[in-house]
Amino acid sequence: MLKNFPVPDDVQAQWVEDLNINARGIALDTDLINGAITTDAQVILPLIKEAQQITRLENPNSMAQIKNWLRARGYNVSTLRKDDIGDLLADDTLDPQAKRVLQIRQKTGKTSITKYKTMQTAIGADGRIRGVLQFYGANRTGRWAGRLVQVQNLPRTNIHGKALDLARGLTKKADVNNLDMLYGNPSDVLSQLIRTAFIPAPGNKFIDADFSAIEARVIAWVAHEKWVLDVFKTHGKIYEAQASQMFGVPIDRIKKGNPEYALRQKGKIATLALGYQGSSGALINMGALKMGIPEEDLPEIVHRWRQSNKRIVDLWHKVEQAATETVSTGRQTAAQCLLFSREFDKYNDFLTIQLPSKRKLYYAHPQLTNDDMGRYRLQYWGQNQTTHKWQLTDTYGGKLVENCVQAIARDCLAVNISRLETLGYKVVFHIHDEVVIDATQNQHLDDVINIMRSPIPWAPGLPLNADGWEGNYFTKD
Repeated sequence: MLKNFPVPDDVQAQWVEDLNINARGIALDTDLINGAITTDAQVILPLIKEAQQITRLENPNSMAQIKNWLRARGYNVSTLRKDDIGDLLADDTLDPQAKRVLQIRQKTGKTSITKYKTMQTAIGADGRIRGVLQFYGANRTGRWAGRLVQVQNLPRTNIHGKALDLARGLTKKADVNNLDMLYGNPSDVLSQLIRTAFIPAPGNKFIDADFSAIEARVIAWVAHEKWVLDVFKTHGKIYEAQASQMFGVPIDRIKKGNPEYALRQKGKIATLALGYQGSSGALINMGALKMGIPEEDLPEIVHRWRQSNKRIVDLWHKVEQAATETVSTGRQTAAQCLLFSREFDKYNDFLTIQLPSKRKLYYAHPQLTNDDMGRYRLQYWGQNQTTHKWQLTDTYGGKLVENCVQAIARDCLAVNISRLETLGYKVVFHIHDEVVIDATQNQHLDDVINIMRSPIPWAPGLPLNADGWEGNYFTKD
């Protein structure tokens, strides 16, 4: 069934490289892992017992049991995510017992301990964990996915510098009292430390380098949004430049100490949220309201962003038109550097999008249906990301652009992983736009950054940049 869809040679080479990286593995700090598990037991067990005494539930850590207990007390709850618990606790009418149970749930609801236990289970005899990357794990874009510890989805680290070193030392000793006194909730500290369980080989260091604003650069390059490319080729201050474009304020006024600096926040969230045809809802999902931006200001932000990025807006429509034409006629069509085709045999039928790297994205059994307004709706068969069931899925210009941009960014990363490996840098894992290298003391961050800044042969004019850090354990700089 797959013989008419051969794997390109460069993708085959990337797969082999991925096997070597996964076989290399990553060293783990077993003292930290064991200390974290011991610390968690000392913190969690008394809280679970307290919750059992209050609720009389067999397992008060069970989401279903807690929800039923709260409903029986008159609280209409459907989910108990982190934000839901925070909203409930902010309610002054909450009774003391429910409040205490939710506070306990807040402290015991961290998933980090599961990751420590996974590490403890999966570690090899040589102290390294293997198989944490899944090649082509994201079937729409071809990005890698995480397995076992899920390095693609690790909790953030908000503790830094000497405070982080101290927290790691106290955790290794399972010193709950001092963790609690110095940092507050020990469970939250354990969650933040999960990244730091990844360490380099003895005598080595980590070099971590990631592309700067890779998706904003790629979408501007694909769309030929010249002013954005000029920003990235010069000073690189895209958030300030975006605010300047949106609000007609000179960019040199948008700096700390000036009232115009408040516009930078709007430029930043617009850049992050609106590139893929999103509107006010995309800004809210990106945290606009939590940043203090009034909801009534959101439509204006959307309008101003679209007015200042007309080529990107045009790209959404060109991509949707090209995909629709190819599905309806079977003819090849192009939108900028993207080539759309319909490829099929007696078993398969795909809409394909050829990227600048010549790699293709595949959309199975594409079709067009009419919506209530008589307009075409583009659909294909894919896996629901929540239920994992195979189903008919809607798509549109902005979503296809998102797929292509993320896929091109992925290909840029793949090129640089190969460059680094060829030059003797041992990549141990990577996360979307970030590589982590188990480096010798003679290897340096500046050299890695220069490699990642180098032009991509199939992407002339794409201005890449990178930043990073060196250290003795993995963290979020």
